[in-house]
Amino acid sequence: MIRTEENPQFLNSFLQYCIAYQNKSQNSAEQYNSDLNSFLRYMKYHFHMTDEQDFSKIVISDFTADDLEKITQDDIHQYISYLAINRKCNAATCARRISTIRIFFKYLSLTTKTIKNNPAQNLETPKLNKRLPKYLTLEDSQKLLDEASNDEANSNKERDLAIITLFLNCGLRLSELVGINISDIRFDECKMTVIGKGNKERTIYLNKSCMEAINRYLAVRPNNAKKDAKNSDKALFLSKQRQRISKRMVETIVANSLNKAGLDASKYSTHKLRHTAATLMYQYGQVDIRALQELLGHQSISTTEIYTHVNNEQVKEAVESNPLANYLKRHNTETKLSNVNND
Repeated sequence: MIRTEENPQFLNSFLQYCIAYQNKSQNSAEQYNSDLNSFLRYMKYHFHMTDEQDFSKIVISDFTADDLEKITQDDIHQYISYLAINRKCNAATCARRISTIRIFFKYLSLTTKTIKNNPAQNLETPKLNKRLPKYLTLEDSQKLLDEASNDEANSNKERDLAIITLFLNCGLRLSELVGINISDIRFDECKMTVIGKGNKERTIYLNKSCMEAINRYLAVRPNNAKKDAKNSDKALFLSKQRQRISKRMVETIVANSLNKAGLDASKYSTHKLRHTAATLMYQYGQVDIRALQELLGHQSISTTEIYTHVNNEQVKEAVESNPLANYLKRHNTETKLSNVNND
């Protein structure tokens, strides 16, 4: 949640601009707010504008446009070094913070002309090592579904099974799952709409397992959901308090199910289930990469390409299938036979 009263006005204006004109989601705005709060706190400390020793308590509401003008590219570099060394932030986190700072200063210098010069204009992004996504194997995915389906001690078994089924079959993001309303589902056409990043709407087709899991849950779903700011009365998934289920609760449900299935919950998460769905569809369903991009709601095909990885056994088989794989063995055999004949 964004506490606007704790921000300088130019920061609140930037966040409003991102939502209204850049079509950024509330989640994106909250992330920008968090990143820039950290950045401005550091600058107050860096410029000796505060005596507060607790970083989280540094007040930034009095940060002015004149203070912004003092910031140079070197100051930003020192902030990134602070994140990497003092805060132990990884390259991906630093890259995200740099991206936020770039967008912020571009807005200040070009859109509102609050500052004359843009200190982040030539800011470089740290090189990121490409890592393959972690995912459950097909066998582990089946174990997870079996556990969720057979967990008779769980009074919310139908709900939790539907949640895990949608993650593993549709590759949903966490925010997309908690945002599903019953009215988003077209039962006659076996499909639903979800709101993804940048408030972009896309269609998700539901297979037989998804439809069955949803219908089983709807048969026991409380029909007296609360009418509140979260539109809980319209939500598909509800908590015990009859409110729209929270992200944190979904994460807890997934972690508990993983542990019960004998899988390490510390290695996997709701987002890893999204990776699992994409990987299984690509490896077993022979899904076209463009279709996978559309399903996952990726803006760039390069993001989807991480799912084109193959396992070590496939790599081994590929090498073994090379027509030259047995050349030396055959060559040595022919040489020996030739030597025998000559003798």
